[in-house]
Amino acid sequence: MTQNQTPNRYFATCPRGLEQLLADELLQVSAKSIKMTDGGVSFDGDWAVCYAANLHSRIATRILWQVARGNYLNEEDLFDAAYKLNWSQWFDVKHDFMVKVTGVKCPLKSLEFATLKIKDAVCDKFRQAVGSRPYIDTKTPAVRIHAYLAAEEYQFYLDTSGAALYQRGNRGASIEAPLRENLAAGILKLSGWQVGQPLLDPMCGSGTFLLEAAMVALDMAPGYKRSFGFETLKNFEPQVWNKLKAQAAAKVKAVSFQKIYGSDVDLRAVRISKQNLEDAGLLAAVQLSHVDIVNVIPPADSGVLVANPPYGVRIGDDETLSLLYPKIGEALKRKFAGWSTYFLTNDLTMPKLMRLTPSKRTPLYNGPLECRLFEIKMVAGSNRK
Repeated sequence: MTQNQTPNRYFATCPRGLEQLLADELLQVSAKSIKMTDGGVSFDGDWAVCYAANLHSRIATRILWQVARGNYLNEEDLFDAAYKLNWSQWFDVKHDFMVKVTGVKCPLKSLEFATLKIKDAVCDKFRQAVGSRPYIDTKTPAVRIHAYLAAEEYQFYLDTSGAALYQRGNRGASIEAPLRENLAAGILKLSGWQVGQPLLDPMCGSGTFLLEAAMVALDMAPGYKRSFGFETLKNFEPQVWNKLKAQAAAKVKAVSFQKIYGSDVDLRAVRISKQNLEDAGLLAAVQLSHVDIVNVIPPADSGVLVANPPYGVRIGDDETLSLLYPKIGEALKRKFAGWSTYFLTNDLTMPKLMRLTPSKRTPLYNGPLECRLFEIKMVAGSNRK
């Protein structure tokens, strides 16, 4: 498919609840025919649009390029559909690959068996075309093929991202159950935080909010330091990609303090955040301290506070949390008048235990966990004793 023909069709996946933010981002990179669905956004564009989406999207998880669609009844139909495609025109036999199948209302008994049939078809087609077959690698393949199976329709995609896009290439260490980078980026966007405004994460964990905010503040494209799946495809256009990369690199601001503050009661978390910020070259943009959320002093008269409290799932002790929440509520009322606060949690009783009333409850998913982003505006005067 050349650029002069019909544009490519893509599907960008994202954490559920962030589809509108992703659609807004895709508009920024000149994507066309943008349509939102649960867990992602489909769009059209040439390769420059695809590369730019991979490079600049803070919200997307993967950008998939649609190579085929049609109807099927059984596994044999999927085999035939995959065998019909000329895979060797898209990637070289020397690249190992994997197949991932996702089904929604899919009538087949086993997605594993469907995966196997598609894999066999790709290998057989390569053998027929070039006399040998590519190897399978399910851990770090050079090429990923995705199949989406609905009730009657299949869609085959080649993954243009490679490793998931939330892997920015700059967070090495993490404490257990870290927040995914694209979800953190989405929460910062939903909070209305603007560059230059004080931002505080008083439960910073491995520093995901801090890293994402620093990258936004310094105009650093999230994919600026990593490689992508599209670079291994045969239709890769290096001159287009190099131009986009150079433009992104030219925009990055010199690292300076950005009124981004992080703290945690766990010294290990503070050390890990520091390490991650240092590895990303962003340590100077952030101020870190080792302090309990209850004792945090607001760094300014107003600003945005974001937190992903360690919920029962991670800490495993709900009792400790039910004692902690009222204390957090007290501390916020006492010290944080004038601040907008945002808490991502799967504990729906949290605001009640904090004795605070949320002005918004946004449903979001942290992986498979259904959570709420509670917005609690700390109005000056009204909450003070």
